Parts: sequence; C-alpha cells; structure tokens
Amino acid sequence: MSATADHAETNLAVRLGFQPDMVVQEIGYDDDVDQELREAIEELIGSELVDEDYDDVADAVVLWFRDEDGDLTDALVDSIAYMDEGGSILLLTPKTGRDGYVEPSDIGEAATTAGLSQTKSISAGKEWNGTRLLTPKSAKAKK
Repeated sequence: MSATADHAETNLAVRLGFQPDMVVQEIGYDDDVDQELREAIEELIGSELVDEDYDDVADAVVLWFRDEDGDLTDALVDSIAYMDEGGSILLLTPKTGRDGYVEPSDIGEAATTAGLSQTKSISAGKEWNGTRLLTPKSAKAKK
C-alpha cells in the first residue's frame, strides 16, 4: 500500500506542474504543512526545496498561506521576486472548515492584483487545497 500511496503523491506533484531538475522555493513553511506532498515534490525534482532566504532564480514557488499570515497579494508579489520568467506558484491554503481557510474569491483577487493568472485548483492533501498561478511570460520585460 505504501508504494501505491507514494506513487499517488508523485503523480500529484506532476499534476501540479513540477518537473525533474526544477529549483523550487518554499515559502510559509510551518508545522502544519503536508510533509507527504513536500517529499513527493522533492523526489520528483531530485533535490530539496530551497527556503525563503534563497536569493537566486527559482523555477517555481510553493507558498503555504493561511488567512492569518497577512496580505496574500503582498505574499504573491514577494514570491515572484526571484522567479524565472514564466514560472509558477503553487499556492497552498487550508481546506474549507480548517483554521486559516482563505476564500477562493480572495485568492482570485490577490492573484489578479499581483499580475498572475490562475490555471487550476486541486486538492493537495488531506488539509490543503492547491492553486496553480502562473507569472506572465513578459513579466521581466516590463520591469
């Protein structure tokens, strides 16, 4: 059963847009994150997730965000500061009824304000929903 569960988690990492050899920055890590999802992403990319202090270019960001974490728009803008052109953010928020739940309308508004486009939402574990957000291909050219 364990091999099947591991395979399912790896498939989830693939469905969320992660690929081998990506540099993935993790922001908002705390005791409540889904360790199985983190491990599946690390296994797929072939390395550990880099932390919030990483100051080089990342291909993608995993952003764990709870309602009490502050302003979502600011968190998203900060997340794309060192992201490669056309990179993606996996925004992970607690599911409905869990502490820290974030309304989908708040996610959509924050993403739009931050200049990101929302592609899909998916259940990303027992406690977390994932929303994949993409940076525009021309984001760096506008700066």
